[in-house]
Amino acid sequence: MSDDVIVADGLRKEFTVRVRTGRLRREKRRVTAVDGVDLRVARGEMLGYIGPNGAGKSTTLKMFTGVLTPSAGEVRVCGLRPVAQRTRLALRVGVVFGQRSQLWWDLPLGDSFALLRHVYRVPAAAHAARLRRCRGLLDLDAFLGTPVRQLSLGQRMRGELTAALLHGPEVLFLDEPTIGLDVVSKQAVRGFLGELGRAGDTTLVLTTHDLADIERLCGRLVVVDHGRVVHDGSIAALHERYGSRRLLVADLDAPLPEPPVLPGAPLHRQEADGHRLVFALESAGVAEVVAALAGLGALRDVSIVEPDVEDVVARLYRSGSGRDGDSRRDHGD
Repeated sequence: MSDDVIVADGLRKEFTVRVRTGRLRREKRRVTAVDGVDLRVARGEMLGYIGPNGAGKSTTLKMFTGVLTPSAGEVRVCGLRPVAQRTRLALRVGVVFGQRSQLWWDLPLGDSFALLRHVYRVPAAAHAARLRRCRGLLDLDAFLGTPVRQLSLGQRMRGELTAALLHGPEVLFLDEPTIGLDVVSKQAVRGFLGELGRAGDTTLVLTTHDLADIERLCGRLVVVDHGRVVHDGSIAALHERYGSRRLLVADLDAPLPEPPVLPGAPLHRQEADGHRLVFALESAGVAEVVAALAGLGALRDVSIVEPDVEDVVARLYRSGSGRDGDSRRDHGD
């Protein structure tokens, strides 16, 4: 029996839109939002699912949760067909979608949690244990008695995460869970999700424009563009594929007569009139480069700059930005 909790084969979604063709005329056109996505997500995996605006991210998640019916292809989540078995699936997945709330705005946050226990028919002991865990990890106690409408955005997001987990879902779908949050709230949410992922009980699928979320939480990254998967693997594999490297920044007491040639670490650039040299670490190790530089001149300081995943993904998007023109433009995220 497969241990994959999400299986998608040739998943496709098309929309009919009206396009203006004249001052008073419009015509119908079919646009493709998701174009043949094949995906397997294992139980307990933490998957980052990213792409530019209109890439098909949210459309894919809506098909996974039964909100949208695929135009073609097959999808199973927890062994169920999301649309045909949506009621059964709702008991086995949790969802946090953008600004859509599952909390009651006029009730205290704690009352929303109590009502959700009855909605999902969760045994009292299991509900209490999960709520106790969330209260500790997300620091909820200070505002459990506050009406939801009076909560800050960060407090409300912590409440939404708790609400999505109280019935013990096998899969948690998160769409931009840290958007608009302050630094403290982001750290709280990331820390909580990291703890959840390490426990291994819940599969996480995360879509976000904040790549720091992906770097801190997800071991696997799927990048979609124009409705197609253009990368599926680790962040390290993404860096390797698109040529990004760690940089070694060397600050010197005095410029060298000539830029040094170091095997496996080509000079990336010079700064500060030659007082700073930046090398790309390709095959050479840090210790080798530092030892070579120390033998050439007075070395004041050395630092390592890790590759920026945002730059890599931006280059990836640009490399495919002209593919198929407007005929491939998505209906939405």
